[in-house]
Amino acid sequence: MTTYEDIATRDLLRAPLEELSAVAYAKARRAHGAIITYSPKVFIPLTKLCRDRCGYCTFAQAPAHVASPFMSLDEVMSIAQAGKQAGCTEALFTLGERPELRYDEAAKWLASRGYQSTVDYVANAAQMVLEGTGLLPHANAGALYRHELSQLRAVSASQGMMLETLADVDAHRLSPDKDPERRLATLREAGELQIPFTTGLLVGIGETREDRIATLEAIRRSHEQYGHVQEVIIQNFLPKARTQMANMPGASDEEFHWTIAVARLLLPDDVHLQAPPNLSDDPARLLAFGIDDFGGISPVTKDHVNPERAWPAIETLANACDEKGFTLTARLTVYPHFIGLESPFIDPAVRPHVLAQADAAFLARDDQWFSGSDVTPPPPPRGSARSSAVKELLERFEPGYEFTREELTSLFNARGADFNAVVQRADALREELVGDAVSFVVNRNINYTNVCTFKCRFCAFSKGPLSLNLRGDPYLLTLDEISERVREAEAKGATEVCLQGGIHPNFDGDYYIDVVAAVRAGSPSIHIHAFSALEVFEGARRSQQDLSTYLTRLKDAGLKTLPGTAAEILDDRVRSILCPDKINSDQWLEVHRAAHDVGLHSNITIMFGAVEGVESWVTHLLRTRALQKETGGFTEFVPLPFVHMATPIFLRGRSRRGPTFRESVLMHAVPRLHYAGLINNIQVSWVKMGVEGSRRILQAGANDLGGTLMDENISRAAGATHGQEMDVETLRALVAPLGRPLHQRSTLYQTL
Repeated sequence: MTTYEDIATRDLLRAPLEELSAVAYAKARRAHGAIITYSPKVFIPLTKLCRDRCGYCTFAQAPAHVASPFMSLDEVMSIAQAGKQAGCTEALFTLGERPELRYDEAAKWLASRGYQSTVDYVANAAQMVLEGTGLLPHANAGALYRHELSQLRAVSASQGMMLETLADVDAHRLSPDKDPERRLATLREAGELQIPFTTGLLVGIGETREDRIATLEAIRRSHEQYGHVQEVIIQNFLPKARTQMANMPGASDEEFHWTIAVARLLLPDDVHLQAPPNLSDDPARLLAFGIDDFGGISPVTKDHVNPERAWPAIETLANACDEKGFTLTARLTVYPHFIGLESPFIDPAVRPHVLAQADAAFLARDDQWFSGSDVTPPPPPRGSARSSAVKELLERFEPGYEFTREELTSLFNARGADFNAVVQRADALREELVGDAVSFVVNRNINYTNVCTFKCRFCAFSKGPLSLNLRGDPYLLTLDEISERVREAEAKGATEVCLQGGIHPNFDGDYYIDVVAAVRAGSPSIHIHAFSALEVFEGARRSQQDLSTYLTRLKDAGLKTLPGTAAEILDDRVRSILCPDKINSDQWLEVHRAAHDVGLHSNITIMFGAVEGVESWVTHLLRTRALQKETGGFTEFVPLPFVHMATPIFLRGRSRRGPTFRESVLMHAVPRLHYAGLINNIQVSWVKMGVEGSRRILQAGANDLGGTLMDENISRAAGATHGQEMDVETLRALVAPLGRPLHQRSTLYQTL
């Protein structure tokens, strides 16, 4: 089989297209898999005046042919609002280059409104759209100077400028801004400023194949130096009436497709390759030559650069991709690589808006559902395209299989038919391992204090000197009040009390022993499920005892099991953002290892959807599975999707809006497979997921609904709308449509 390395050493100019395309396709699939992306956006043609006179352009107009030199800000916001309502995430600002240098009308319009240049006006309009709608601006303002690029960086998520060609072609004869050195300088300075940048080629305007290779190599060199080129567009020239090139032939399919394939071969894998879907009669055919993206598609506005070519309907394009084995997925204007935790490519003022639109893969959120909300979850995806990676993985899976990091990543990234297959396999495994019964425990939450010395940035429950503006007032229950709540819980049929609270500055190590004694004073028999790893760690530290000694004291006092809370994400890069002063991952694991050693069982939780990516989920699952293999002390896995609404980290613009529904389902389905044979109970939090969401997850591998949770406070403090208690009859109604029995259980999963 011919490889890329073989092709790279041969003459690209003479290699058969069939051979080039096969290798380019294989390279694209290795780099980007079966996911094909596009950006749902609106076009905002801020001005159609331009000082350049390109021989192929119908976008640029003379002042006499437009109602106003520039769109007004009201017109801009009207388009942006329509785009937001239609589900768009990007606002593409298209415009002519520096019209004020050619037309007095443009210069006077700008000056009369206090703008120094067209770019100055673009920056103001982009800021209005960003702050007013949340749409992410992409500024396509042409060849810019460094200060202009910097000005737009502060108000846009990405920028772009087509190189088109570095050749001296007649089409650019009257276009000073198309000077190759001028455009290369813009590309270079965008890299120096760490701007996620889009560029590309226009095929068929008088350049040769050698010219295209030279242009692609220039893009590659720039990206290798700065890492800023996020995508390259290969656009085919189509002649338009009333232009200098109206009678020129359009780019042939042979030349267009050859250029796509060569671009894929010459460009680094982390540069995405795009071809406009409205400029080809069969856009899905372009996948065969190595593209992985279709660019911007608008449900609201036409393609103002090619107005005669309508956008394909998303459903039609998705079906065409599905038939070829691909899943079409929405992305943001800025690609995932530039959004991650350590990326310097997005301005701090823009990052909150990017995070608000992003999912855990840093693609566009694919639904309107949020954890803790009352929004109806989306239906399962349609389509039949399966990736070979997920298909083969599920075919060879059996309980006890140890997934690699790469395999878990593939499962968590499943979309479309792959997602459905993971869910179906997880649910079948649930039936195989634990049967059809849905279990629950009757319990009461006792959050004995919300005063805390730690500064977890995701927590809206704890109170301290800087958090009094959040919900509720600081409080500390007395030991007698704890005892009374236990008596009330037992009288209502509770078999368990779950106790957790903030780390009060006045607590010593004996406080937690006293809390257990207070519970025992309220009931000599109720199961005490209490104290996060942080509380245990602090109790031991303040008692100046090792963990085993301190946990033995708690056990002797009456503690029966530990919750898995304070785990959040067991990835210290993420913990440094979420909870920088809290115990680290090793310390959380050590608390639970010590608890298991002294005979206390516990569970695993994961709080997901705040700032981390899929790789952090994988780390969490691998580390906890390893500990379970060592100790066997975990009884259940409990995903806790991040409820964002009232949390400090979200209110400060530093987190996402929690996981999508797809991600929440996968966080139950994938661990069902991952822990099979080691941990057979997967719990869904009805507080986080709601009734319909919980019902769906019970069909995706989960078998347990957790507790009835009298007095649940923590999720509600973060903004969850679901009730503080779910009685048994409501749980029965939740499960009834599934046709499965509902069984009350003990904390340790004995049926009651």
